[in-house]
Order: sequence, then structure tokens, then C-alpha cells
Amino acid sequence: MLSAVMVGCGAMSQGWLRALNDTPELAENVQISGFVDLDPALARSRADASGWANAAAGSDLDAMLTDLRPDLVFDVVVPPARLTVVETALRHGCHVLSEKPMAETLDQAQRLIGLAADADRIHAVVQNRRWLSGIRRVRDLLASGVLGDLTAIHCDFFIGAHFGGFRDHMEHVLLLDMAIHTFDAARFLTGQDATAVYCRETNPAGSWYAHGAAADALFDMTGGVAMTYRGSWAAEGADTAWEASWRIIGTKGTLIWDGNDGFTAQVVDGDTGFLRPLRAVDVPPLTAPLNTGHAGVIADFVAAVRNGTTPLTPGTDNIKSLAMVIAAIESAQTGRRVTLPAL
Repeated sequence: MLSAVMVGCGAMSQGWLRALNDTPELAENVQISGFVDLDPALARSRADASGWANAAAGSDLDAMLTDLRPDLVFDVVVPPARLTVVETALRHGCHVLSEKPMAETLDQAQRLIGLAADADRIHAVVQNRRWLSGIRRVRDLLASGVLGDLTAIHCDFFIGAHFGGFRDHMEHVLLLDMAIHTFDAARFLTGQDATAVYCRETNPAGSWYAHGAAADALFDMTGGVAMTYRGSWAAEGADTAWEASWRIIGTKGTLIWDGNDGFTAQVVDGDTGFLRPLRAVDVPPLTAPLNTGHAGVIADFVAAVRNGTTPLTPGTDNIKSLAMVIAAIESAQTGRRVTLPAL
């Protein structure tokens, strides 16, 4: 049984706790021994409400880790607090699973990668879209080669999200807090990394956010794929999926994915005519059960800790998705195309 301390007991922690309690392999292998929050009363109430009434609760992470000596730290704090939390956890010899983004800057992210390597501990990041059945089915289809060589991937994200709280006051709120999911999904689907980006960021009329609720970005990818992203968190009506909607184009055909379980795929079925004849292609179901969302990320992390393997979303990989966000923000600020660093 692995012991864990959860840091950050706000609304986001509830999804983590549901996954831990409702997924048998996690419930059998992970025990929450402590809850930490700036508000110790919130830490106590979260522990009690989630079935961990015997867990410690408080506001001092360093002291709790010294006292409890857990195997794991679940980092669910707001982004400005992440660096300190992960540094503290690694210093105490804990493996760490963090909410995204893994850091606020690339320098911070590289520092955490170095600290995790020095401590011989895993620092992984929650990119829960990688554990959705739809994205796994699309990835399998692309890997089969039925669409030929990929040439373009287009992603749309439009949701009128009224969160309240810290997001309403963030700078670059869409790019920094949400777009990384789509950027990471694009990397996961294509197996390619971004090399350059041009991005425009706006805050539309009527936006209830202080800054940057909408953005358009054009990325160049390592294998020659062009990626476009159009997004807004202040678009009322006709919402896309939270996973975005996608058009993925190859030399032999196109796949349209609604971000959930809606797929339309067609490939060329002849070599004559102004418009080539097409035939529909099915997107096969998964061949094995899948822990989805946060349950999948946490289970993968726990398995990596137990088996001494590498999880699917270590910091060494996730920094490449974070770099897309940082470069897009720089491009939006400067009005120039930005080349991403080699990582």
C-alpha cells in the first residue's frame, strides 16, 4: 500500500478523490494519509467528506511530510504554488503527480526535471485527455496508416465557461490554463513536437475574463504537419467538447472527430475524377478496458512508482507541451512567429 499526501483541497481535488475512491486498483493500493491546504479547515473538511477521516490535515506541507513520510504527493495547487510544492515533495523523497501546467515557465519546468532526476523520483503531470477512449481510438487509427502521411491537424475549442475564482483574473487564461490539453493531445496523436508558432490572443467583447479568453495559433510540427488551434472560453452557445473538435488530414483521407465518440473518416477509393471517389472508414473500438480521465493518469503514475517504470506523462515529456503554451504566449505578446527551443 502506497501512502500519499494531497496538497491543495479546492474544487479540483474532488475529481482526484473520486478517482482514487471509485477505481478498485487505486482504492486497493493508495492510502491518503494527509491533506494540506492554506486553509486547514478546508483540508480537514475535504478529508472527512472523502472518507479519509483518520488522515492528518493542516497547512504546513514540510512538517506533514516530515511527520508522515509518504511515498507520494498529489499536487493540486494553483499554478503559482506548484514550484514550491514539488520542490518540497522531492526534497522529502516523494514521487509527485501534479496538475497542469507543470510550471509557470520553462526555466521552472527544467529545474523540476533536474530535481526529480537528482532525487531519483518520478514527477508526472496530469494530462487526462490521454486517457479518454476517443483519443485512444483516433491514435490507433492514425497509427494504422489508413489516412496515409499526416499533413494537417485542426483543433477548435469553444465553450462559454463561467468558473468564477482565480481564472477570472488570470493573464492568458485560455492559453495557460486550458489550451495545453489540446496542444498535448495533438502531440500525443501525431507523435510530433512543435517547432514554431504564430499566435494571436484576444479578449472578446462581453468576456467575463480579465485577459486572453480567446486565441488562434498556427504551429509547425517536427514531421511537417501544420497544426491550427482556434479557441475561446467566452463563446456562448454551440459548445464544442471539452476535448475540442478535430479535423485530421492525411495524404489518403480525412478524419473528423467531435472530441467525444463521434467520428467520420473517409479515404480515397479511386484515382480518377475531379473529386476522387471516397469510401467511409470505421474507427474501431478499443480492444481492452481503459481507466479514463484522472483515474487513468493516477493509475498509470501509481503503476510506474510500483514497477519502476516511466509513466505516460513525465515532466520530461510534458515540458514539450508546456513549451507550446509559453511560445504561443510570447508570439501573442510580440506579434511575431516564435521558434520553440529544443528540449
